[in-house]
Amino acid sequence: MTDSQDTGTAASALGSAQAGEAPLASAEAPDAAPATTAATPSAEAPATAAAPADGNPVAPAPAGARTAAEVVTPEIAARLTRGVVSSGGRTANHTPFTGEKLADLPESSPEDVATAFERARAAQERWAKVPLRQRAAVLLRFHDLVLRRQAEVLDLIQLETGKARLHAHEEVLAVAVTARHYGRKAPAYLRPKRHTGVVPTLTKVTELRQPRGVIGQIAPWNYPFELSVGDALPAFVAGNAVVMKPDTETALTALWAREQLIEAGLPEDLWQVVIGEGPVVGPAVVAHADYVSFTGSTRTGREVAQGAAARLVGVSLELGGKNAMLVLADADVEKAAAGAVRGCFSSAGQLCISIERLYVHESVADDFLQRFAARTKAMRLGNSLAYGADMGSLVGERQLETVTRHVEEAVAKGAELIAGGRPRPDIGPLFYEPTILDGVQAPMAVCGEETFGPVVSVYRFRDEDEAVALANATPYGLNSSVWTKDGRRGRAVAARMRTGTVNVNESYAAGYGSVQSPMGGMGDSGLGRRHGSEGILKYTEGQTVAQQRLMPLAPSFGLTDEKYAQLMTRSLRAMKAFRLR
Repeated sequence: MTDSQDTGTAASALGSAQAGEAPLASAEAPDAAPATTAATPSAEAPATAAAPADGNPVAPAPAGARTAAEVVTPEIAARLTRGVVSSGGRTANHTPFTGEKLADLPESSPEDVATAFERARAAQERWAKVPLRQRAAVLLRFHDLVLRRQAEVLDLIQLETGKARLHAHEEVLAVAVTARHYGRKAPAYLRPKRHTGVVPTLTKVTELRQPRGVIGQIAPWNYPFELSVGDALPAFVAGNAVVMKPDTETALTALWAREQLIEAGLPEDLWQVVIGEGPVVGPAVVAHADYVSFTGSTRTGREVAQGAAARLVGVSLELGGKNAMLVLADADVEKAAAGAVRGCFSSAGQLCISIERLYVHESVADDFLQRFAARTKAMRLGNSLAYGADMGSLVGERQLETVTRHVEEAVAKGAELIAGGRPRPDIGPLFYEPTILDGVQAPMAVCGEETFGPVVSVYRFRDEDEAVALANATPYGLNSSVWTKDGRRGRAVAARMRTGTVNVNESYAAGYGSVQSPMGGMGDSGLGRRHGSEGILKYTEGQTVAQQRLMPLAPSFGLTDEKYAQLMTRSLRAMKAFRLR
């Protein structure tokens, strides 16, 4: 994530369903409802700019749309925020669609963070004694609640992030898959494991997994559902408590997740939420945590890691990326062009694993670029709380400034604008068209810096060695994508990529959604992994219990020191001969 992404919490956390789904207020929102209940952010914020004649089309808003004020009422905001630890401070969040205020929110102080950790520690001691299968059952009930009430959280995600509804639905899918996975697999991941002792039969060894205690979680704004509760679920089932600082602008989504998880059976005090400015609240979270989970910019991640290291506390960091997609000579160009649209412009490019660099074999580059540009120019932009738009808004002014600066500088230095390249204030204050740049070269900022917006640069290559070298020529290593008709060839190229996940004939969803496998970054893209065994074991401490039986590991039964040493030497040779591990 780019540093400019840390909106709502200052530049640094440490010192710098269908159109017409039921409203949030409903207790049981159905999967589909009459089209007359669909929502748009505000009926009082009409566009003031004219749409360009050759610009991306606008997705029509459904009739009878509700406003943001109707979706997030003061009563709903009060219900969701009553769990925030606050001694009286107040703040607010806003919708990127129009800039209007969504809700007044409680604001936390460093003293409130300390209080949250005290409550969480008391709850964690009780929770750790709950049988593991009972803890896992909470996740499975939560899974069902999320799918049943997805219309509620889809509204919140859209209003707080500005993304299209289909992209918001990706978060619902990701959370449900994670809840199911750890709800089913946590007992296997965490069960006591028997190991061979130093002397077989005489030494009985068991590996236990003990919860770390209270996890400090700092969650970003771009995927406020998946990157809040999605990362917290394995921590809870492992027996931990969580004190989470969501981004202020997307706090309601995380608080909705907390409400559902409590209904599913999670003790209320086990998940504490604090809200406030990053330089104020972030250091306090790190200062009290037994382990820190952070998703955000590389710069802020370094600060989080330094704060945790000073206390000898572990961290998991998913950070920035400048992700590459390789289109090989034998790729299905039409499928690759469709995949590039998904990879580059989902959530308006504000996705840590989205594609910002496209390397295309020179033999298919013109054909690919023509198809990709046509698809990109046809994308429908929209701000309705309904399915139909292909892309939504950027989240804040700093994101818009970064995108604008990268594109304008590249064009001024000779890059060719193939598609997009302009804001769309006729739709909303932070909309920017999906943009393709050709002829990008260093030292253009867009060449090496993470843009974190709907902008991609296209480069041509002659052979696979060159493509792999170019793709790996970055300090980042989060995600990459390879397109080819030959699956074996694609996997071979993938194995040479220096990224934590590589997708063959998909952009990012295949790797990210396969939750039995680890996901994370190499190099400046972070430390640690989410998903799979690593995603839950990181929230535990490994403990070895070794029981010695019959005789000690020392001279006994009348053996002299020398005779004991000779006996142990012969034993070691025998164990090697019998292939003991």
